[in-house]
Amino acid sequence: MIFFRSALFNLVFYVNLVTQMIVFSPFYFLAPRRYSWIIVRNWIRSSDWLLRLIVGTTYEIEGLENMPRGGCIIAPKHQSMWDPFALLPYYNDPFYILKRELTWIPLFGWYVMKMRMVPINRGSKSKVMPEVLAMTRERMAQGRHLVIYPEGTRRPVGADPEYKYGVARLYHDLDVPVVPIAMNPGLFWPRRKFLRYPGLIRVRVLEPIMPGLTAEDFYNRLIEVTESATNELMVQAIDENPHIPVPETAARRYREMTGREPRSNTNGSG
Repeated sequence: MIFFRSALFNLVFYVNLVTQMIVFSPFYFLAPRRYSWIIVRNWIRSSDWLLRLIVGTTYEIEGLENMPRGGCIIAPKHQSMWDPFALLPYYNDPFYILKRELTWIPLFGWYVMKMRMVPINRGSKSKVMPEVLAMTRERMAQGRHLVIYPEGTRRPVGADPEYKYGVARLYHDLDVPVVPIAMNPGLFWPRRKFLRYPGLIRVRVLEPIMPGLTAEDFYNRLIEVTESATNELMVQAIDENPHIPVPETAARRYREMTGREPRSNTNGSG
């Protein structure tokens, strides 16, 4: 049943994405940018509804009061394909610093640039960083949220953290609050996996790390608070959902934190 539900959801998810991108393109590109977000949020709501209806996966968010209204950096834990789209409605006019090449992809790239992202040529970072910082400051002055994944890519649940130092440099250079976000979607929508599992995804918006720390102190603080909260949510999810397979990285972290074996079936892949 899990396989059938996952196959059906994956099919409908991408059909829904492509269909909405094509059907609503005229409104998206002709409307002012703030109204174009209606299209994005409509797709997100429909995707969440499909995930709940077909797979039985829901989510809840705590700590939304910690989300600043003004410009800041959002630093989410990244385990799954779920969080980049599902959390967008909770950010204030979000933008990303992304590879310039992504803007060249037909339709997708046009959608991205409509939202005034910050493209970067990774081959010449030292030359373009002053321009990137200037564009980022301009967008933050409008109250927008810069979303950065500190580890740069999806990580296995329970894996040792591999935070890049770039977020610490931006914290220092931009002098704005950074909001860590912990979560556990990797247990229900695993990275690089076909299957989707029913259950409750929990997201925790942590207190902002305010400007004023050294880059090194900030870096250590970000890792400490994010990993601690994420591990708590992982343990809670494993205890509440014995039907979901637990990757070996998560099982090892679970044993370290609780001193016992997870009740779920262990899946050695990460």
